[in-house]
Amino acid sequence: MKEKTFFVCQNCGYQSLKWLGKCPQCSEWNTMLEERIEEEEEKRGFVSASKPIPFTEIKKEEEERINTGLKEFDRVLGGGTVKGSLVLIGGEPGIGKSTLLLQIGNFFAGKGKKVLYVSGEESLSQIKMRGERLGIKGDTLFLLSETNLERILEETENLKPDIFILDSIQTIFSMKFSSPPGSISQVREVANQIFYYAKSNLIPSFIIGHITKDGTLAGPKALEHIVDVVLFFEGDRNHHYRVLRVLKNRFGPVSELGVFEMRAEGLIPVPNPSSFFIEEKVENEPGSVIFCTLKGSRPLLVEIQALISSSPFVGNPRRMTVGLDHFRTSMLLAIIEKRLGYSFSGDDIYLNVAGGLTIEEPAADLAVISAIISSVKNKPLSSETIILGEVGLAGEIRSIIQLETRLKEAFSLGFKKAVVPLSNLSSTKGKSIIEGVEVYGVKNIKEAINILF
Repeated sequence: MKEKTFFVCQNCGYQSLKWLGKCPQCSEWNTMLEERIEEEEEKRGFVSASKPIPFTEIKKEEEERINTGLKEFDRVLGGGTVKGSLVLIGGEPGIGKSTLLLQIGNFFAGKGKKVLYVSGEESLSQIKMRGERLGIKGDTLFLLSETNLERILEETENLKPDIFILDSIQTIFSMKFSSPPGSISQVREVANQIFYYAKSNLIPSFIIGHITKDGTLAGPKALEHIVDVVLFFEGDRNHHYRVLRVLKNRFGPVSELGVFEMRAEGLIPVPNPSSFFIEEKVENEPGSVIFCTLKGSRPLLVEIQALISSSPFVGNPRRMTVGLDHFRTSMLLAIIEKRLGYSFSGDDIYLNVAGGLTIEEPAADLAVISAIISSVKNKPLSSETIILGEVGLAGEIRSIIQLETRLKEAFSLGFKKAVVPLSNLSSTKGKSIIEGVEVYGVKNIKEAINILF
């Protein structure tokens, strides 16, 4: 064995033989740390026993879905977890990641399966206190407080669990490297070893990951490529609701969303999140519009809010957006000024998606414009109206996907009127798609504003 020294960027994983003050790959300062790696004198080649197989001769195997006991969690995973899958869950400290996985472990233990919960951050007594609060009584839920990877794998081989949970990957270290826990080489090695173990033994495995100050998963991007599923747990710790969204899923759709309520007894799935996102909407208030967004296969009603006020900063008004794309919002403001004749040169503009949700789809364009005009005119929109449509630079309203799905969700919650792209109604000649909902098809933003105001 021989020892080799590298300087590795802790932000992006770039390697250099000498120390650098600034990483040439990600341009971050003071992120290059020295890491010593032991290597074998002779490189071993990779020997594979498999042979190329024609595509037509490959047999399709259906992945068996395993229920986790939380319907919202199963929805995000695509119907449940899969044997041999490795799921990474990230989120801010205290958001409820450990609580979520402890509940899942308790569910599997209640089904008679062996569950190994490894904690590198908390003592066994701390986990015991949380477990008693959550009502955990599983006899087959085994706890291990350990940070040494080799020791964890040894105990895992002895116990042979059916479910493996690791909290968290940044606290675990391997004796192969002299670098501290949480470094690039350590995180990569721990993830690879758990991945190999999960795949070779067909054990569903879950690992918790920390996030950086800018809200991304800590560690190298290679960590996200190693695992099968990447989930992000987010929400305001001062509020009861938590949102679980999927960033990557090899076994199901992406962009799915799960909503939970944090209570004393743990995380409770919210079966109808649309009502949660609009339940605190103020009636007859200017600048408030309801829009239906799609998160995977799920339609969600959200409230888009706009506030226009005179700016005290002459020549430099503020443009603030929360939950909306800032650059697309600037484009919509330019369309309003050009096509509708409004001027915002002396106004501060604040836009917000209530409930902490982020909307990225262009189908929200018309709703954003309507909220802005409502605030400018100081006229509220009807509380039973939903607005949908993408807006082009010429002011035209373009078609959107899955209009019927969105309208059904709005209709189920009592909405009676909808303003939608006329092109979506071409097949029905402008008539209502859903009985009981008054649907207006519009070609451009002038028609939409005339109908709404």
